[in-house]
Amino acid sequence: MIAMRPSTHLHARSAVLAAAFILLTAGPSHAGEWDVSGVADVEARVFPHAPSHPRQRGSTLSPSLSIAPEVIYEWNGRDDRFTFKPFARWDRDDPARTHVDVREASWLHLGNTWDTVVGVDKVFWGVTESRHLVDIINQTDGVENTDGEDKLGQSMLNANVERDWGTASIFILPGFRERTFAGEKGRYSGALPVDRDAATYDANAKERHVDLALRWRQTFDDLDIGIAHFHGTSREPRLIQTVKNGATVLVPHYDLIDQTGMDAQLTKDATLWKVEAITRSGHGKRFYAAVAGFEHTLYAIGDSHADLGLLAEYQYDGRSVSTAPSTSANDDVFVGARLTLNDEQDTSLLAGAVVDRSTRSTALSLEAERRLSDRFKLALEGRVLTNIDDRDALYAIRNDDVLIVRLSTYF
Repeated sequence: MIAMRPSTHLHARSAVLAAAFILLTAGPSHAGEWDVSGVADVEARVFPHAPSHPRQRGSTLSPSLSIAPEVIYEWNGRDDRFTFKPFARWDRDDPARTHVDVREASWLHLGNTWDTVVGVDKVFWGVTESRHLVDIINQTDGVENTDGEDKLGQSMLNANVERDWGTASIFILPGFRERTFAGEKGRYSGALPVDRDAATYDANAKERHVDLALRWRQTFDDLDIGIAHFHGTSREPRLIQTVKNGATVLVPHYDLIDQTGMDAQLTKDATLWKVEAITRSGHGKRFYAAVAGFEHTLYAIGDSHADLGLLAEYQYDGRSVSTAPSTSANDDVFVGARLTLNDEQDTSLLAGAVVDRSTRSTALSLEAERRLSDRFKLALEGRVLTNIDDRDALYAIRNDDVLIVRLSTYF
């Protein structure tokens, strides 16, 4: 049985209330259309090295199963839509990775020049490849992967207004989601276990604090730009070393922060110029961080149908290591390549490396996928850490190189 934390209970209640509201408002007199689909995965993680810490399971092969159905109900001429996307994973070796979440349970209503979203939803902000600084609405699902791309659902009331001067958005975010971490026996866990049950907060209301966010975005010819401000509980916890019941553990602490961010993308012929930048207070002294770079695409390489994208970005982060959550992306360079074959099987490959300019710590990544049929897709992911300095935030997982093989079936 999977135990539910207080924040998870609050999140689940928000999803149930959203679904109940839709059923009441849609009713028999507003007959609409249903669509049910989803994806189920069989995944195998292969760890070629022994773990760094003795309490971790040393399994070379670690299998898991996941399912992510999607239910959509549209009515009122498709001006109203209810979306329900649960997610569940079972993992053989890490009980913390066996979990259930409601990624989305939301009602979308479309007006002429405005729209609203009520319920549990996912929102993505950002344009850069190697790091998403401005993406702050949803909490990271830390047990799914190490790239930070997987997110937990977030309860929200969102309103968007579109005018000639741009699109303005407001987000009211009740109910905070704590970050998930690998369990004591799982890979990607550090030398000390994280005690999520002992998490502390700056906010007196703890996980019930209501966060707020505002965003404006606009397109000027070849330039897309967005500016946002967030006030609330940081999605990044500080991990504080604490002795509990005679054992040393890491306790997450969630600060109240204010973050103002900007993301922009300029399209010039075959080159995309990208930048994300933030300034944040609440983790000690105010700090600034940015990611900037480009992606240049070579079309129809070698007279084929394939396109090759060349990527390069620089990562800067000026946070204090003593008062802010740790990060490895403080003075790093990312280079990569994206190959798209444009074939019937939608074959693609993305390879990259992030190198710390001062320590030369290097994180290599590879992502490839190919559709096998209308229903099946095969994906490969590789993560390799090399030359990791003992001062780097990645040092705790330095032996956790991994090859992930994932077979997905769509229904």
